[in-house]
Order: sequence, then structure tokens, then C-alpha cells
Amino acid sequence: MEQVLLIEDDDRIRLSLTLGLEDEGYTVRGAATAEEGLREQRRAPADTVLIDLMLPGLDGFECIRQLRSRDDVPIVVVSARDDTHDIVAALGAGADDYVVKPVAVKELSARLRALRRRARASTVSAVPALVFKDLEIRPEAGEVALRGEPVAVTRTEFRLLCELAEHPGRVLSRAQLLERVWEYAYGDERLVDVHIGRLRQKIEDDPTAPRHLVTVRGMGYKLLR
Repeated sequence: MEQVLLIEDDDRIRLSLTLGLEDEGYTVRGAATAEEGLREQRRAPADTVLIDLMLPGLDGFECIRQLRSRDDVPIVVVSARDDTHDIVAALGAGADDYVVKPVAVKELSARLRALRRRARASTVSAVPALVFKDLEIRPEAGEVALRGEPVAVTRTEFRLLCELAEHPGRVLSRAQLLERVWEYAYGDERLVDVHIGRLRQKIEDDPTAPRHLVTVRGMGYKLLR
């Protein structure tokens, strides 16, 4: 049974989400603070972490950064804050998805299932390596290298990069990427933009003037050979 760690300081929301997710078949452990959540994840790693941003003490953004620095566990923010800056900051810190409260448990459960499918999915290509100038993507090994040096990417970033690499030079829209990488028929396209930005920080010498991962204005993104 899939283990979910829910970091939420509001007792009523934590109980409501816990009961709802348990009805959906999950095992849920709760934590009222970021510090408690970090200890829980170290003690017994969950399959997925749900986290609020407005937490006492250590805030959700720093909690996400610390979680991401230790492992690649899927992280979903569940927050009442719907400002673009907060969403971008949370995704930039390393979250995989962002859901605005109030949230329907069945929608949240569907997103969790999609996250876990992506985490368990086999590689997208049988090709041992895809080469784009000095950038090398190794789908079978789950690795990315720039000029021979390994690049640390999250599962979501890797799937996004592989999806673009599977269609070299072809423009993929944000909606297409959202459906193929996140498995969402609809959703917030800022998910795509922020993850593209994170990838550029890792694979481009100058993220403001990308050579590999370029924007086609009004259309989407493509990966250049």
C-alpha cells in the first residue's frame, strides 16, 4: 500500500485529507511541522510527500529544498496560496506539482497516481544514448551528462528532457508536455515553464540564452541537436 507523508499544521485539514486518502487506498502519516516531517521522512521514507507552505517554524519552501537535497521522492504542494510567485518558488525549490486548496480528494488521488506511475515507469526509449551537442541523455540508465560530467535531475525533469529528446527539433506545446510528462489532460501550464527553467539552470551555460532547450514563442519548447 502506498505510503504518503502529509505535512500540514491545520489539524482539521490534516485529518480530513488523511481520512479521504485512506478511503482511496493510501496509508497516510501526518506531521504538523516541517521539522517533524523531515524527521519522519528520514526515519521511514514515504512514497510521496504532501506539504503545505504556511508552516510554523521552518516554512514549506525550505522543507521542500531539504527533502529534495536528500532524495527524489515525489513532492506535491497542497496550499491555499495561489499567487504565481508562490507556485513558481515552490516548483523551483523542487516540488513536482502544486494543488490549490480547497482540493477534492479524488483529484488529489488522481495526481498522486500519475506521479507514482511516472516514478515507476520504465525508460522512454530503448536507445542507449541521445546526444545533443555536448549534452548526452541516457534513457536506459536514467542519466544526463553535460560535457561528460553527470547532471543531477529529478524524475520529472528527466522525463521532460527525454520527451523533448524523443522529438529532436520538433516543437512541443505546454499542453502536450503536460499531458505526456505529467499525464494531466488539463492543468496549470506553469508546471512546464518552471521545470523547463530548472533544466536550463542545469544544462545550459547561459540559461538566459539557451543553446539546447529553446522556446518557440507562442508555440512551446524544443530540444536542438
